[in-house]
Amino acid sequence: MKSAAAPKKVTAQFLWEAKTKSGETKKGEMEAMDIEAVNARLKSLGLNPTKVRKKSVLDAGISMPGIGGVTGKDILVFTRQFATMIDAGLPLVQCLDILATQMDNPAFKKVLFAIKGKVEQGSTFADALKEHPKVFDELYVQLCAAGEVGGILDSILNRLAAYREKNEKLKNKVKSAMTYPAIVILVAIGVTALLLLKVTPVFEKMFSDFGSALPGPTQMVVDFSHLAQEYIFHVLAGIFVLVTSFSWTYRQPKGRKFWDKVFISAPLFGPVLRKVAVARFTRTLGTMLSSGVPILDALDVTAKTAGNRTVEEAIYYVRGKIAEGKNIAGPLLETKVFPSMVVQMIGVGEATGAMDTMLNKIADFYDDEVDSAVNGLTAMIEPLLMVFLGGVVGGFLIAMYLPIFGLAGAIK
Repeated sequence: MKSAAAPKKVTAQFLWEAKTKSGETKKGEMEAMDIEAVNARLKSLGLNPTKVRKKSVLDAGISMPGIGGVTGKDILVFTRQFATMIDAGLPLVQCLDILATQMDNPAFKKVLFAIKGKVEQGSTFADALKEHPKVFDELYVQLCAAGEVGGILDSILNRLAAYREKNEKLKNKVKSAMTYPAIVILVAIGVTALLLLKVTPVFEKMFSDFGSALPGPTQMVVDFSHLAQEYIFHVLAGIFVLVTSFSWTYRQPKGRKFWDKVFISAPLFGPVLRKVAVARFTRTLGTMLSSGVPILDALDVTAKTAGNRTVEEAIYYVRGKIAEGKNIAGPLLETKVFPSMVVQMIGVGEATGAMDTMLNKIADFYDDEVDSAVNGLTAMIEPLLMVFLGGVVGGFLIAMYLPIFGLAGAIK
């Protein structure tokens, strides 16, 4: 598949300090290509930059889970409460002040007070949100901007809250599918290591007193025990290198593209991830279109929030074709990422002028599909993992007791 869209330029977050013409020091954060671009932007605003540096992980504490980060649940609760207060007729600044004051999360409290300050200075709510991309993503900002322009911010916030609720449920379904197998595999590895490193040497010492050759299965376990004791640190170092290499590779554009394609095509988890991608795509695009966002802008944001590089490229391909004047159904089918049934339904929605409604119906359907797929996957994997774990422990016990049974038979 060839992408019609131009490759996206890589940007980063920069922290800056600058002085105004009156000598006042200003600080802020800006997304740009490089430091030179930040300096140029600041000068165009009448500021004299004094310090500009790339934002590091340590600076991004508000988005790091486990270190006082802003969670998805925090944003969801804020959005629901904010929508209720706006709908009740309270002024925007007063709503932000109340919610910031009552916020338990100190990182989120700081962000909300910063947004309140910007709005008080005359900035729009969407522009104030834009300065905190680690907390409020582009989808959130774009929808709030559309709500402000159309005077329907309360309705948009309610849609956002509903969208985030369903998105969180979708994430939890996938996590539940991945967590159980991972735990069982880790337990199996831990039990195997314990048996080989601690238990087997005790039996080996006892068997050496028998003075006879060990049965084949027992000797095999003893040999594995020797290997484990001798090369345990090599194995741990190898695992560390593999995990580190995968993590580094996945952060690179080409590596991310390769692994995302592998994940979505994998035999067991691939179909589940593909259904999750379809549900997220249709839910995001439907929410944006129903909020009045133009389709090209909506597809741009939908691509950025796809969560999978293969799906992202497919959406950018569709966006490029629509920009050339084509409809959405044909290019969607060409990508071979989205099922034909989904494409047909979107085509019907486009033809009838109710594409946003159709997209949300597809999203609801695929939410249920993901639920069924996760339940089916868990039901299939659970007995396999239990058989594997039981086989490891049972095989070890049989191998260890074979010499004892042989000795008992000889004595008899």
